[in-house]
Amino acid sequence: MAKTKSRGRRLAAKEREIIDDEEINNSNNLEFNSESQKKTVFFGLVDSNELDYFKQAESTLNVNMFDSDEERQGFIGSVLEEAKGKELKLVTNQICSKLMERLILGANNRQLKELFQLFGGHFVDLACQKYSSHVLETLFVRSAGVIERELILGGEETNDNNEDVAEGEEEETDSFIPMETLFNKMLNEFKPIVKTMIDDQYSSHVLRLLILIMSGKPMPSSTMAHSTLRSKKSKIARKMIDIKDNEDFLRAFQTPASFKPQLRDYCNAISIDENMRHMRELASQKVASPVLQLLVQVEGIIDKERTIWHLLFLKVTDPKDPQEEAFMEFLLSDSVGSHFLESIIKNDGVRMKYIERLYQLYIKDRILKLTGRSTTAIYAIQALLFKLKPVEVEYILDIIIPEFSNLVSVSENHNIDFGKAIIDASISRFNYRKDDIVSQLFKKFAPNYNEDDGDNTSTEFLENTLQLTGSTLGNTKDDWPTAEERRRALFVEKLMQYDYKFVICSWYNFMALPSETLEQMCFHGVFSRVIEELFKVLPDEEKPVAVLRKRVLNLFQGKMVKLACNAYGSHLVDKLWDFTIFLPMYKDRIAMELYGESKKVKESNYGRLVWKNWGMELFIRKKYEWKALIKQQEAEFHVEHTQEEQQQDEGAPTKKRPIDIKMEQLAKERELQEKRRLQEENGDDDGSNGAKRQKIRGRNR
Repeated sequence: MAKTKSRGRRLAAKEREIIDDEEINNSNNLEFNSESQKKTVFFGLVDSNELDYFKQAESTLNVNMFDSDEERQGFIGSVLEEAKGKELKLVTNQICSKLMERLILGANNRQLKELFQLFGGHFVDLACQKYSSHVLETLFVRSAGVIERELILGGEETNDNNEDVAEGEEEETDSFIPMETLFNKMLNEFKPIVKTMIDDQYSSHVLRLLILIMSGKPMPSSTMAHSTLRSKKSKIARKMIDIKDNEDFLRAFQTPASFKPQLRDYCNAISIDENMRHMRELASQKVASPVLQLLVQVEGIIDKERTIWHLLFLKVTDPKDPQEEAFMEFLLSDSVGSHFLESIIKNDGVRMKYIERLYQLYIKDRILKLTGRSTTAIYAIQALLFKLKPVEVEYILDIIIPEFSNLVSVSENHNIDFGKAIIDASISRFNYRKDDIVSQLFKKFAPNYNEDDGDNTSTEFLENTLQLTGSTLGNTKDDWPTAEERRRALFVEKLMQYDYKFVICSWYNFMALPSETLEQMCFHGVFSRVIEELFKVLPDEEKPVAVLRKRVLNLFQGKMVKLACNAYGSHLVDKLWDFTIFLPMYKDRIAMELYGESKKVKESNYGRLVWKNWGMELFIRKKYEWKALIKQQEAEFHVEHTQEEQQQDEGAPTKKRPIDIKMEQLAKERELQEKRRLQEENGDDDGSNGAKRQKIRGRNR
């Protein structure tokens, strides 16, 4: 039987457009200045039968047990068909809004356009509601991707799944409407209320995303820490419901020419009839401040005069002003204001001369006083260290370094970051005053340490930096490392990378630790990484250091099998291959330990990786080849560091051998894996996400 075409679609579409236009006109006539007029629009409730179906559909998409992409796409299409006429009440429902986000993330271009048209005339209401605002953010990010693809294809239809749209001529015509047209129509809906969106709890996030899209900036992640899109609470909640970003996030898109006038209209709508006092109040407001940060960043694209910037600060040629000085003082002392100031200093969209004026007039003469503040001004100083000219960076370091031991502390997170910022600034200036910084750090964390004393028996450096007492070390309740422990461990790793004296000091500290404590650290998710950092060898190692290295290796004697079969300890055994260079006797000892319990090692997932990385099959069957591998490692070590010395002396790069290139590739892969792991853990401040660290990480030397 032939398929009949449904009639009346074009008439219905015209009626819908008329209704939509009337609703837009009505919304344009409203004033949104008072809180009483910001009423939540009610789109209806989802009945129990519908709710059960949509909950099951959401669960099915989350599990994602489809055999193919076609099967998944067919399921998405059937759910969207079932949701027809109910979309508005679904996106405002707590449970069903998650389903709508998953559907949008998996929808094809035609389905995205249909949803966009269905929301037409209601974007303002949806943006001001908690759950629907999240759905809009996901829809807009996906739409930005569609716009780019249409631009690349010259406006042609980008039907990525070749779906059948021949049901009617009207439906086919609708699917060919450019996404740019739909997006611009949506932007026009928001224009009358842009000013009120700035400080709205939910629509401010939508506004920030629209600004990013119009300016062609990268789309932020909805789950990662330091994202400009979501609040900290929202990112944690999103991770809990396991909605992952697709390939459209964390990248920038090409934008059509029509977006530039739209961005200009948005900036003008915000700045028109504004006064400096109100704009400065918004800069320190928790919700509005991130929006202003973005506006300051992008306004240079469409406004050479930087109107919004000059509603916050005076012109470059203006002298010191008491009111501006009071505003700067407030920003430096306020938690929200300090982050606003830090953001605009870091921002590449802000002219350097603007930053230099603020620094010269209100910060330069008060560096030491500002860095002494516990929680606020220190962020602005950190940002200035990587923004100002080299001479000014050295000036700041000259002031801070003599008091550095009093300013850095591991008990305060911001002070740890400040300590790392000072070290990074010193490195960027070719290790400027490195010896003074190292001296100050030892004065703070190991005042009794004497590098000339060959019998140091103190553990004060590890205790003062890692705060082992009271940590999760040896906790039998399966508590995972806390965020504070991760920060402290990263700080200690930074110190060891900065100067080898911290490595030697740590060796003495580990030798003074009880054997039980050392073993617990080897199996700890965070502190084991500190031990990994200890296993590094200098090319010009002196004899006393070589003796110390042997003493450190003796600490792990008899523990190799246990370490090799552990998720964290196995990385330590891998590191020992390089750490035992020029100590073949110790290599033999470790290999013999592994061979002595080869069955246990091979039965462990982690042990098998260690077995492979140590070349144990060669050790058992072709010992002479294993010995040759050791000789090759020593020869490459000499060649590698000889090349480094030549490069430093001649200032010219030396051609790398294939084996060096391979080693670098493997190191980059490992670094990328660790970066992804840290990104997953970073938003989890209470450390409860540690179970993910039990995944096996492939490693190859």
